[in-house]
Amino acid sequence: MRRNGDFAHGNLVGADGYQRPEPEIEKERQAARHQSGKVHHGHALAGILGPAFVAAVAYVDPGNVAANITSGARYGYLLVWVLVVANAMSVLIQYQSAKLGIVTGKSLPELLGERMSDAGRFMFFMQAEVIAIATDLAELIGGAIALNLLFGLPLFVGGVIIGAVSTVLLLFEGGKTHRLFEKMVIALLLVITFGFIAGLFIAPPDPVAVAGGLIPHFTGRDSVLMATSMLGATVMPHAIYLHSTLVNDHYAGGEKRPTTRELLHGSKIDVVWALLLAGSVNLCLLILAANSLYGMKGTDSIEGAQHAIVTVLGPVIGTIFSIGLLASSLSSTSVGTYAGSEIMHGLLRIKAPMWACRVVTLVPGLIVLWFAPNPTEALVIGQVILSVGIPFAIIPLLRYTHDRKLMGEYADGMVKHVVFIAVAALIVALNVLLIALTLFGLA
Repeated sequence: MRRNGDFAHGNLVGADGYQRPEPEIEKERQAARHQSGKVHHGHALAGILGPAFVAAVAYVDPGNVAANITSGARYGYLLVWVLVVANAMSVLIQYQSAKLGIVTGKSLPELLGERMSDAGRFMFFMQAEVIAIATDLAELIGGAIALNLLFGLPLFVGGVIIGAVSTVLLLFEGGKTHRLFEKMVIALLLVITFGFIAGLFIAPPDPVAVAGGLIPHFTGRDSVLMATSMLGATVMPHAIYLHSTLVNDHYAGGEKRPTTRELLHGSKIDVVWALLLAGSVNLCLLILAANSLYGMKGTDSIEGAQHAIVTVLGPVIGTIFSIGLLASSLSSTSVGTYAGSEIMHGLLRIKAPMWACRVVTLVPGLIVLWFAPNPTEALVIGQVILSVGIPFAIIPLLRYTHDRKLMGEYADGMVKHVVFIAVAALIVALNVLLIALTLFGLA
């Protein structure tokens, strides 16, 4: 089954089982070489931007909100450097995912599905689906809490509303309306940005104190555990899977695509800008908590953090924060479901309706909201489950982007590959450590 753009970026399978470029993409690469590395800017570049901003929503979901506020309220500016390092790693990983999709014309799940047995594809899909459900759980709980804070709605009712609105948003995904879907998600990302940084305008932080947080250091075991949690939960599996799809879905409906070299250049800028925005939001959340909530009790939950913000900065800022949380939930849960649909398509070769994929991930979250006495605790458990899925996404990406038979001249060089190995090993190790610490009750 071919996806949009496969004819422009398709591959032929050789006798050795490896996929080799079809003549179309090879001609395109030859033409790109004659351009001496020059790419077109202006409107051409503007048309490439967008996919990374959709993927970046995964980095400002309710789980990140809770972690960053807790870090700032407990340790002040101590762990600012952790977010800076985490964001730098995220830029590399998301670009690698985009690069894989651009060069091969296929998503990471599709490439995995082509190289696995039927049993392997099914088992891989099952773990990915559990990860998708855990992802949606965090977003759903965050949105339900936001509606509870804004309108006093019961959490279950709020979850139903979030599910319904996000399903409507997903109706615009794919085909000629895909660009509209991107614009709506980016608009929500801007709402998130304003909602989470508004407090800094009311109570500006001390620049010298913030700069001091850029120096790597800790203040005991607890701060090390917090840093481990922040770093380990930085990269979301569904964002890795989805970005390799987004770069191709961006040109749906037979729209003319730029050359591979132009797409890669534009994707670099797209990723840097998008992750810079998402990283800035996370950094502002930590700084807001460090500046206004430091040492306050009860900020370990989203509700407690919001109440503390209302107490310190006033009800207007508290309301704006809740609106940002709501936008975070709506955008994140839509993007998470989109990723789940593409994982199913790539691994099982089933193109299920988006609403059906939405129901699969929504129902478990609603059950948790109905029965769980402490939704924030369920959110934490969901974040731990997400950690389990990291190696399954990042290790194949590491392998494929270095495969010259698959990537051709665009395969990673040795230096970049070694850097990627180091980043991947650090993230996987931290996630394993986070899981172990949670199981032993230390996290």
